[in-house]
Amino acid sequence: MFSLPKNVTIIEVGSRDGLQNEKKIVDTAVKLAFIDALQVSGIQEMEITSFVSPKWVPQMADAKEIVENISQFGRQFVLAPNALGVQNAIEAGAKNIAVFVGVSNTFNRKNINRMTQESINRLRPVIAKLKADGIFVRACISTAFYCPYEGKIKQEDVIALCKQFVAMDVDELSVADTIGMANPRESYHLFKSLKSKFPNTLITAHFHDTRRMAIANIFAALQAGIDRFDTSAGGLGGCPFAPGATGNVATEDVVHMLDTLGIETGIDVKKVCEAVQVIEPHISRRIDTGIYQLFQNGQL
Repeated sequence: MFSLPKNVTIIEVGSRDGLQNEKKIVDTAVKLAFIDALQVSGIQEMEITSFVSPKWVPQMADAKEIVENISQFGRQFVLAPNALGVQNAIEAGAKNIAVFVGVSNTFNRKNINRMTQESINRLRPVIAKLKADGIFVRACISTAFYCPYEGKIKQEDVIALCKQFVAMDVDELSVADTIGMANPRESYHLFKSLKSKFPNTLITAHFHDTRRMAIANIFAALQAGIDRFDTSAGGLGGCPFAPGATGNVATEDVVHMLDTLGIETGIDVKKVCEAVQVIEPHISRRIDTGIYQLFQNGQL
């Protein structure tokens, strides 16, 4: 008989990871309304924007305005790739910072123009300063299973990278199947190992649904002891630096599954769907996640 947690924390990433690859520029006011609607659903943790170069990710050009105008609620993360991004985020009023590094050197170089170890070395003093100032630090580990350029990633390389972050005293590791190629066996073994090796660090699983395996991978991660998951309302997402990656696993689908398993999230799935209704008219594709379609048809 498998073992499952009684409670799960959902970290909503729709307004950042979900929108970063969207071709249509979404108005700041719409993003804020989307975030507010997600907060109404009961979501307590959310990645709201990123302080990256608007030249490379134009959708995030309004990061400062988002942070300055957001309704303060729960734990809100902003993503920052380097010291300048972190400085800009803190000056805008961000209280929780997410940094990111790819296990794959090729992916990391295409993403932030540095090799993996160089990125780690540059982040070390940045994280030390954030921790000294009492800032919650979330480390996002990209390409933890497969890379679009290098193929399958060795589990020991993922663990070695996570170990460096843990040594810097980060609060959380968000470990990502960036291109959605992981299978449940791989999910179980990696997350079981991470939970065992880093028992005092929050471990979060981040799955993309490229091959419609995300829900199965989440179920496997649950059995490995994971009780934190990144999800994106409407299944929004994709990565401009990861060819072939589609959206993140849909928040409404994950919450519905957890509800049916008797696992508490504190989130109202219908209100998540109402939040999706806020953003759908302003993006370039139709949202077709299973639970959202049931909601639209009055079957939820």
